[in-house]
Amino acid sequence: MKKLKVILIGAGNRGEAYTNLMLKLPEKYEVIAVADPEVTRREHFKKLHNMAEENCCKHYDELLSREKFADLVIISTQDKLHYDPAMKAIEKGYDILLEKPIAPTAKECLEITNAAVKKGVRVIVCTVLRYTPLYGTIKQLIKDGRLGDIVSVNHEECVGNLHQSHSFVRGNWGNEGRSACMLLAKSCHDLDLLPWLIGKKCKKIQSFGSLSYFNAAHAPEGAPERCIEGCPHAETCLYNAVDIYLHTDNPAERVWYQTTSTLKQDPTEEEVVQAQWNTQYGKCVYKCDNDVVDHQTVNMLFEDNITATFTMNAFNRGGRFLNVFGTKAELRSALSNEETSIRIFDFDTRQWSEIDVGEGSNELTGGHGGGDAGIVQCLYDYLTDQGKTDAIPTIEESCHNHILVFAAEEARHNGTIVDVDAFIEKL
Repeated sequence: MKKLKVILIGAGNRGEAYTNLMLKLPEKYEVIAVADPEVTRREHFKKLHNMAEENCCKHYDELLSREKFADLVIISTQDKLHYDPAMKAIEKGYDILLEKPIAPTAKECLEITNAAVKKGVRVIVCTVLRYTPLYGTIKQLIKDGRLGDIVSVNHEECVGNLHQSHSFVRGNWGNEGRSACMLLAKSCHDLDLLPWLIGKKCKKIQSFGSLSYFNAAHAPEGAPERCIEGCPHAETCLYNAVDIYLHTDNPAERVWYQTTSTLKQDPTEEEVVQAQWNTQYGKCVYKCDNDVVDHQTVNMLFEDNITATFTMNAFNRGGRFLNVFGTKAELRSALSNEETSIRIFDFDTRQWSEIDVGEGSNELTGGHGGGDAGIVQCLYDYLTDQGKTDAIPTIEESCHNHILVFAAEEARHNGTIVDVDAFIEKL
């Protein structure tokens, strides 16, 4: 069995998620090199994967300037830092597992796509919902004709109010100038999922959304810039940073909050406190520099007059909920921390039935409902020429579905309905 040698660029949460899964498949993968500016992260990966010292680098140029010495590069840097390492890895002839989004602009998405096609390398974008047992089952049910012809689809991404405040208000993805628009940073998963499930091309797109709540207008009277300064509303505020980052009772959430706020592998309490004083993770949630939307709806018209609606919303517990309306049956599904389920109402029998989703996780924060494990498994078979499932998109397909995000944003900002083909031609 061929063992794929892997270079990791960007040793944060997503990079660790994929490489931890690869560590469980030692006959298939060997992670041999890492590039990350934070020394504690590099040292963690060096020890975990028994890497040579010379393969643990501060900057990816130190690895990509060498002659090709691995099979696969994982790029899981921040969104705005995807383009340069992706182009350099492509030029060296590496296949790439590229964390979504491809890049924060349509121009960069297209340039990465064209470079990969020209070089003949495979770039697999981590739109991991395709690889979950839940959505894989739904895709098969549609292909088998269980629902008849698809007429309409409604899909919700419930981000979760605390996830929104951590990642998209205080965190790395709260400001479009530093990262990308909300629809791209969080929901390109979903605008990729819908065309894949429906199996048709989107022809027209429209969108509405805004930043309605996490802004200065909703700051309580007397609230300081930082929660740690002593806010008079500390006991009642849902977003008290001191409680969230220092006193949360959930061990998994504590690790996530503290490592992302400090950028340290195993931060001390003092380092977490310093992050409260010196980073946006300590700021009042109504006084950050965030500008991405906290709710957005996208209306889509597909071929054969199939309609779809996607809604991203921060004000909820969290999870994804998909309804598919066909000529023979209605399907309702849920993917959340509490449940993973598919129910079908058959128009002939007039009965509801539960569909077995198969083995997989319903834990969203760490595993995307089994999608992280699914992509790592499928990736190996694809790169070793053992088979390509239809869950794996080509880079051209991934790029096309990213373009839907940019078209939706043009529609939202201009109050128009965008013709997708014309939008692509203009690009």
